[in-house]
Amino acid sequence: MTLLNPRVAKVLGFATLGSLVVLALFGLWLAPPDAVQSDAQRLMYLHVPSAWIAYLAFGVTALSSALYLWRRTRSPVWDRLAGASAELGVLFTGMTLLMGSLWGRPVWGVWWAWDARLVTTAVLFFLYVGYLALRRVPAPIDARAKRCAIAALIAFVDVPIVHFSVDWWRTLHQQATVFTPSLNAHIHGVMAFTLWWGVLAFTLLYIFLLDKRYRLETLEEDLDAKELAQAIEERVAGAGTTAPPEQVEVGPGR
Repeated sequence: MTLLNPRVAKVLGFATLGSLVVLALFGLWLAPPDAVQSDAQRLMYLHVPSAWIAYLAFGVTALSSALYLWRRTRSPVWDRLAGASAELGVLFTGMTLLMGSLWGRPVWGVWWAWDARLVTTAVLFFLYVGYLALRRVPAPIDARAKRCAIAALIAFVDVPIVHFSVDWWRTLHQQATVFTPSLNAHIHGVMAFTLWWGVLAFTLLYIFLLDKRYRLETLEEDLDAKELAQAIEERVAGAGTTAPPEQVEVGPGR
């Protein structure tokens, strides 16, 4: 079972590949270097889209978890979607931290700083790593899905904290460039186009990977169910064919 029609998924795959190629061309060569940060600023075209997809992925996980907890919409589909999206969220959060570290080294002079944005992002990463670990704890499917849904909603509380940390505390991290409180973007021209194109390309990549990971999640659940059914059948068959212990008649002289 997949989220997308196979033909749509195929077209999406080619569109994703093409958009990433265009992003590479603009990000590496066609977009001008920053006046202050020079070529180090080009990491922004990966760092910002990665952060956006992390928000999106964890938002999908939270929404799917809420729909699973609500009785009227409870379905295994929402649990699978939540798990698949959370895995991608962890992946893109890791990319966000990596790109931020590579960008911070030439700009701040250090690979890591105990900055509010960095720390809250790292906390977000480990919260969802814990969520994924919780999904692997053996339990009945419904019980596991319910406790994971609750954990996902609790973990999502950190997402707005990450986003607004640069406004709530004094940090080394620059404030919002595009999504400012006044919605007045501080980036223009080819650099703005490249950034928005990066967001589009990474969004397509997320949808493409989500479809594949959801299908894998479904196959894993089917395999687990088959293995459990086979184990039960073998146990029942073994119990039915076990011969009773031999009875020995005790007579006179024995």
